[in-house]
Amino acid sequence: MCYGNQRSLSPDQLTSSGNRRSPVINALVVEDLRGRLAETEARLERARAREAELSRRLEEMKRFMSVMEILETYLKRRFREQQEQVQQLFASIQRI
Repeated sequence: MCYGNQRSLSPDQLTSSGNRRSPVINALVVEDLRGRLAETEARLERARAREAELSRRLEEMKRFMSVMEILETYLKRRFREQQEQVQQLFASIQRI
């Protein structure tokens, strides 16, 4: 994205004799402002689309992290249970 490539009309270009602008200058100013507004609206639309995509990806990542945390909790519990079973097995073998 390049900002500022379109050159705005300077105040000297906007005024002719005194404070009055000619209809041609007014038309040029209006056209310049319309062009700049269109560019700004297009940038805003792209930014909103990017924000929506990033929000969607963030929610997806949050769901993924939630699943990973559930899996981690489950695997830790299973590991402890298996550890206890192995300890009980060794304890029963040592009694023999």
